[in-house]
Amino acid sequence: MGIKDFCGAIPRKWKTPRAIIPLFVVELCIEIAALALYGIAQPDLYRTRLWQEGSDHGWNSSPSEIIYAYANYRPISTPLPWSQFVTNFNVIISVVALFLLLVKAIMYICHIFHPLLSAIIHAALVALFAVSIHAQAASDMSDPDQPQPGPPWYITRGCGAPVRPSLRGYCQQAKASFAVTIMLCVLFAAFLALSLYSLVPSRASRAFSRSSSGKYALSAASEADAESAHERPWEMNQVPATPGTTGGMKSPMTPRTTAFNTLSGSMGERVKGKGKGKGKGKGKGKEPMVRGPDGKLPLRHHISMGDETYQSPAAEAVRS
Repeated sequence: MGIKDFCGAIPRKWKTPRAIIPLFVVELCIEIAALALYGIAQPDLYRTRLWQEGSDHGWNSSPSEIIYAYANYRPISTPLPWSQFVTNFNVIISVVALFLLLVKAIMYICHIFHPLLSAIIHAALVALFAVSIHAQAASDMSDPDQPQPGPPWYITRGCGAPVRPSLRGYCQQAKASFAVTIMLCVLFAAFLALSLYSLVPSRASRAFSRSSSGKYALSAASEADAESAHERPWEMNQVPATPGTTGGMKSPMTPRTTAFNTLSGSMGERVKGKGKGKGKGKGKGKEPMVRGPDGKLPLRHHISMGDETYQSPAAEAVRS
C-alpha cells in the first residue's frame, strides 16, 4: 500500500459532527476567562503576597529565603508554584489556545478540519495544560521547617479566615485560575477522545476499503499483463502473410481490378485492328505501343489539368 492509499484510508468525517460547534462555544468562553485571569496575574500581582501569607501561617516557605540564599551565595531555586515561570507560561498557552481555536473554527467551516488533524492539535494542548496544572499544584519543600508536601494553600484551604481580608480576592483569583486550567485540560481531552473515536473505521468503511483494495489489485494485475505483453519480442509473434508476398496470396483480384483489366484488353484489341488496316509503310503511321508482359495495353487514368486533359495513346487512337 502506497502513501496515497494510506492517506486515503484515514477517515475524514466526524462521527458526531453536531458536538463540534457546542464544544467550540464552550472552549471560547473558558479561554476568554483563562486569558483574563492569567493576564491579570502577570507579572506579579498577587503571587508573592500569597506566598508571604502562607509563610506567615506556616503553610509554606518564605520569599525572604531566596534573598538570604543569594546574599550568602547559596544555590537555591524558587519553588515552582511561586515562580515567574508559571505565570508567564499560563499567559502564553492561553494565547496559543485562543489562536488555535480561531484556526480550528475556520478550518471546520471550510470542511478541512479532519479528525486526524484535530487529534494532533488537541494532544499538544492537553500536554501544555497538563504541565500548567502540574506547575500550579507543585509542592514547596525548600524550607525544612515549613514544608508544603502538596498543592499551595489557596488550593487546599479556603480563602476565609485566617487569611487577611485584603488578600481574599487574590486568593479567589488564584483558585479560579487553577480551576480554569483544569477545565481547559478536560475539554481538550474530550476533543482528543472524540477525534480518536472518529478515526476508528466503521464496518461499512472497512468493507468499502476491502472492495477498493480488491479492485485496485485487479487493475494493477491487468496493467502488469498489458505491459508484459507490450514488451514481448516481435519475433515470438506470428505475423500473418501479406498478400502478394512469398507464402501469401498472389495478385489479389477485386471487382475494380477485374473491370480495369477487361477494359484495357478490349481497348488494346481495337487499337490493334485499326493499326493493321492503315498499311505497313516504314516511317509512316504511329509508333508501336509498348505492351505489358501479358500482351495487354496498360490503362492510364485521365489526369485533370483544368480545361486540358491528358489521355493515354490508346484513348487517342480510339478517338481518331
